[in-house]
Amino acid sequence: MTREEAQAFLETAGTAPDQDFPLLEAAIACALHDQPARDPRAVRVMANHAAHRLKERAALESPDDALTETMGSDLRLTGDLLNYHDASNTDLIQVAERRRGLSAALVIFYLDAAQRAGLEAAAVDFPNHILLRVETPEGPVALDPFSHGRLVLPSELTRRALLAGLTPHVADRLDLLMAPITSRQALIRLQGVQYARALHDGDYEHAERAALRCTLLNPEDHRPWLDVAQARERQGALNGTLEALRRARGQDDGPHAYMATMDRVRMRLN
Repeated sequence: MTREEAQAFLETAGTAPDQDFPLLEAAIACALHDQPARDPRAVRVMANHAAHRLKERAALESPDDALTETMGSDLRLTGDLLNYHDASNTDLIQVAERRRGLSAALVIFYLDAAQRAGLEAAAVDFPNHILLRVETPEGPVALDPFSHGRLVLPSELTRRALLAGLTPHVADRLDLLMAPITSRQALIRLQGVQYARALHDGDYEHAERAALRCTLLNPEDHRPWLDVAQARERQGALNGTLEALRRARGQDDGPHAYMATMDRVRMRLN
């Protein structure tokens, strides 16, 4: 798949209703948009194996135990503690090959397997660390894809929330800490991680592509265009920066706090 083909796929996926969002194929397209002409076979093979094994386990075990044993034990998916900042930890194809990565990438496999196995699961945009919410007969529980899918107790959720800087009255609200997000939002979260890391590393072309993928996945949100503009300005592509800012302005009905940025870029062009 070329970068252009991947972009076309993401444009189509971006218009799909949330319930029909093609998570796995969109995630593969994101990886190929970033680094095209690769073979994504490892992703599909592992995803098919996960779905098949999870169906078998779910017939005999609770939903959370089935997911933990399938993804953490059978498939050996886990977080990469030794090379946490390695770019391969956010690349879906390399994660499938290495069986390790960041939780924002690992959760894509959990969500796909759960959906195909008929389990109710959703990503949770927990502060600094994405988790998986699984519906069980006893109520929702949280799993941590970074730690072999282990169960995260409510007391641990509160402790993590406090460490992340949330106030005590919020950190005690499990309904807030475990609020689910859509599969589309989970994939956008992964692109956001890639954007932030690339921007920090000075890889502005990579950052621009990550932000552009966010505009494709959620075309009604103006904010990713601001990230595209920032990455383009860092590259010195001032006309492209203005175009991105115009796209953001065209989608934003609120006050345009970034108009000063447009004026500054125009001054640099003159």
